[in-house]
Amino acid sequence: MVAPLINYTVKGFLWYQGEANTNRAEEYAKLQPAQIIDWRNKWKQGDLPFLYVQLPGFMDYNYLPSESQWAGLRESQLKSLSVPNTAMVVAIDLGEWNDIHPDNKTTVGERLALAAEKLAYSENIIYSGPLYELSDIEGNKITISFRSVGSGLMTNDGEEPGEFAIAGADKKFVWAKAKIDGDKIIVWNDNVPNPMYVRYAWADDPVNPNLFNKEGLPASPFRTDK
Repeated sequence: MVAPLINYTVKGFLWYQGEANTNRAEEYAKLQPAQIIDWRNKWKQGDLPFLYVQLPGFMDYNYLPSESQWAGLRESQLKSLSVPNTAMVVAIDLGEWNDIHPDNKTTVGERLALAAEKLAYSENIIYSGPLYELSDIEGNKITISFRSVGSGLMTNDGEEPGEFAIAGADKKFVWAKAKIDGDKIIVWNDNVPNPMYVRYAWADDPVNPNLFNKEGLPASPFRTDK
């Protein structure tokens, strides 16, 4: 379907897909980078900007920490940012439990436009929400650092950050308390004295993924366990 367009000059690519691949997340982590490289080779215009949308929430809300194929696919999409000149639009806050293609296309388009302004037109703007960078364990608390924090972290509802879960060596995840500390998040649960792993919005459809930067762009879901 794309082949007839190869003879046209383009400025970049926008890609929104992945629903059918949710049961093959590890494969998608290889397929999407291969797709990006292949399309760039086909167009022969160098490392054209490749902008893509991470899957939104879908299906029933998850009220307890749980495993999730949709979260696994989002993780694979996040990994594609390792390919140069790519950008990912986070849409975890835009999903609908009963519609695999949620109605709010406007916000997705606006976030894609920000990424295009940065990658395709070299404007000096904040175009991404917070992305997990590293975590540090001290006592019973895990401190999480992010890149793309913009002018600071915030929640979009004024509440404490939600959808964080932690676990010890047994990887039995429980909900964590969380607070913003400058450009970092501190998470803990008094019943987990030796935490090792943290997850954020790791669900098919997390109830309230409310972590954003002050530019109004949402944080990507992530996990530190593998």
